[in-house]
Order: sequence, then C-alpha cells, then structure tokens
Amino acid sequence: MLPSTTSHAESADLARPADVSFWQAFLFWLKLGFISFGGPAGQISIMHQELVENRRWISERRFLHALNYCMVLPGPEAQQLATYIGWLMHRTRGGIAAGALFVLPSLFLLIALSWIYIAFGNMPVIAGLFYGIKPAVTAIVVQATHRIGSRALKNNWLWAIAAASFVAIFALNVPFPLIVLVAALIGYVGGRIRPAKFAVGGGGHGGARQSFGPALIDDDTPTPAHALFRWSRLLQIILIGTLLWVAPMALLMTVYGWNHTLTQMGWFFTKAALLTFGGAYAVLPYVYQGAVTHYGWLTPTQMIDGLALGETTPGPLIMVVAFVGFVGGYVKAVFGPDMLFMAGAVAAIIVTWFTFLFSFLFIFMGGPLVETTHNDLKFTAPLTAITAAVVGVILNLALFFGYHVLWPQGFAGGFDWISALIALAAAIALFRFKVNVIHVIAGSALTGLIVRFTIA
Repeated sequence: MLPSTTSHAESADLARPADVSFWQAFLFWLKLGFISFGGPAGQISIMHQELVENRRWISERRFLHALNYCMVLPGPEAQQLATYIGWLMHRTRGGIAAGALFVLPSLFLLIALSWIYIAFGNMPVIAGLFYGIKPAVTAIVVQATHRIGSRALKNNWLWAIAAASFVAIFALNVPFPLIVLVAALIGYVGGRIRPAKFAVGGGGHGGARQSFGPALIDDDTPTPAHALFRWSRLLQIILIGTLLWVAPMALLMTVYGWNHTLTQMGWFFTKAALLTFGGAYAVLPYVYQGAVTHYGWLTPTQMIDGLALGETTPGPLIMVVAFVGFVGGYVKAVFGPDMLFMAGAVAAIIVTWFTFLFSFLFIFMGGPLVETTHNDLKFTAPLTAITAAVVGVILNLALFFGYHVLWPQGFAGGFDWISALIALAAAIALFRFKVNVIHVIAGSALTGLIVRFTIA
C-alpha cells in the first residue's frame, strides 16, 4: 500500500464525509465481494484504501482496533473485519450484509467451477490446466509458510513450538485441534513466566497512525447506542446463534440421520470453524485429515485442485471448503445418481453455512465489548503460541502437497521433473520477483496446458 500524500494540515481542511445510507454501503460491500483477491493481506489492504483513505467511513485508529480484535478470533479475519465495520455503521443488518456479500460471490463461483472440474476434469484441456496449477499451489503454500514464519517466529521459544508442532502432525499424526489447544496452553503459561517472549502477537497492526482527514466514525466519535455492551443483547445473540446452528443440524439429523454425509459435513465444519486460528492455511491440514483420510469425501489430488480453485476466486481462502462440500456431495451422490449437481450445490451451501455462522456470531457478541472498553486485548500470548504452531502445521501441508505433485504414483513411481520445474519457476516468481498469486497460477496453468498437448 502506498503511503498517503495528504498532510495533517491538508487533512484538517477536509470536510467530514456525508452520511452513508445502508444501500450505499450495500453496493460497496457487493463490489468488495467481487474484487477481494489476494488473500487476507490483499483484502485488508483493499478495505483500508477504500474505507480509511478514499471514502473515510472510519478512521485508521478505529479500523486497526477492529482488525486487532478480528485477528484474535478463529475465522477469516478480512471477512470478519468487513462484518465488524458494516455492523458498526448500520447495526446488525449492516454486519450481515457486509459479511455475507464478502462470501456469496465466491460461493457461487466455486459451485460453478467445482461442477466444471468434477464433471469435465478428465478432458485434456482441464487436465492440462490443473497439471500446471498443482506445482504452483505447492510453491504458494511454501511462500505462506515463509511469510507467516518470518512474522511469527521472533525467538527460540516460538521456533521450538513451531518445530514441535511440525513433528506432532508429520511424524505422530496428532489431530490439529489438540495441537492448537496445547499451543494455547503453552502460550498462556509462557506469557506469565516469560512475557517478553510471547509479546509479539496480537496482529502486529499497532504501528504509526496517519490522518487521512475527518472520518464518519472518527477517533473521538462516540460509540453508537447499538454498539454499547448490554447483557440482554449478548444473551439474545447467543440464543439466536444457537437456534441458527441447532435448527439446520436437527433438520439434517431428522431427515437423513446422524451418519449421513450431509449431517457429518455440518458437524465436521462446525469444528473446523472454531479452529481457523492463523487463517485458512492453518486449518487445511485438519480439513484434509477429516475430508480425505477419515470421511473419504475427496482424494488428495482433488484437495490440491480445490486449493488452486480457492486461490483463483475472490473472497476468503477458507472458501475452499465449498469445493470440498461440492465434491463430497457429488461423489457420494447424496440425492441419487440423477441429481449430482444438486447434491454438490446443497452440500457446498451447507458447508459454507456451518463454516461462517460463527464468524458473524463472534463479531456480534464481542464487538460491543471491544467498542465499549477500547482496551487492548489480553489474548496475545496464547495467540502468539498458536500462530507459531501454525507455521509447523503449514510446513507439513507444503510437504504433503509436494509429495503428491512430484511423486504422483508414490515414491515407487517416477519423479515428475516437469512439475518440479514448474514449482521452482513459481517459487522464484513469488519469492524473488513478488509476482501476484493470480498471475503465477495463470502462467503455470498455461505452461501445464502446453506441456500436456506437447507430450500428447
């Protein structure tokens, strides 16, 4: 993000922006849903530029205060930040509109792309595109490991947590939830014993402030009435949230039974929604353990392909779960052999509902506490340890992808040196030349297409 050239003197002369109606905000959130590429960093950058710098709907201090809260929560922080700002501006309906429109374009795109993939994936063109994309995805996950690790591993204690996390999931096959729990406990205890060693968490967004002019929600703007904490309001949200989870789960159990694919998807992705500390890359190993190894909803290769599709669509990367749901519902033919697309689409919608429901509830429950107190959060030490553990988990994911891409028939088969060259080229583009992820995937897909047709 380029620094603003607006001086403090100039910004002081700017007029306060006019009030923004709900429908004006609705159109912006809709636009954001279609342009939110680049993962959480890119999405947060877009929102900062649009909401803080250009439109001045919220001041930078209030923006960062909200972001720091969202960084602590499980779930996609960029989507939750949009929900938070929408809620702050236009009450609950504003938060629902902002958060839902951040997700819906991606959901519809992924349903369409998943259908094309599963129905026509054996066509030479589709197969060639994915042959090139898979090595690029491996390089992207390696870059994510480096990016998160360089930010999170600031001392030997955190390096040790990351190493232990890697060994636990790679060698001992420890479930991801247990790794998160143990890391949080280590962080809690370590924060008391060696607070300086665990003081690097909390999002890291509390740097220098910059004025872009008076904002609608400025530093000194009083907290609106709907954002003040009230016990009655908190209990109401908990009750409504419980009903929104229980009702569809009870319906699935009544109609299909507990062991049915759709019911198990609802339960599994409820657990996944509560474990997405550190972003989508952190929870993907857990999704793999469940969706591929335990339930068999899709194959390891399809999991890699799904991540590739998630990287190429707007919205949070965790939307890859919609692909998992679609493929699982389609392959399992949950509505019979004549309704495969409907089965996949319904499964994708169910998975998305149970994944994102808690993202909204966390904002509506915790937002008033944050706005009322304006105090720093006290969860940074456990979060710091969890983030360190996530680095080890993502490294395991990179090795998993690399193995299936470079040895597609296993170690007994041959080494795919063409895929290795594509992965190396993608890594150089990402690390050395800072090429956009979308461009890397597009170039790799074209390379894969050329290679497949050349060999054929």
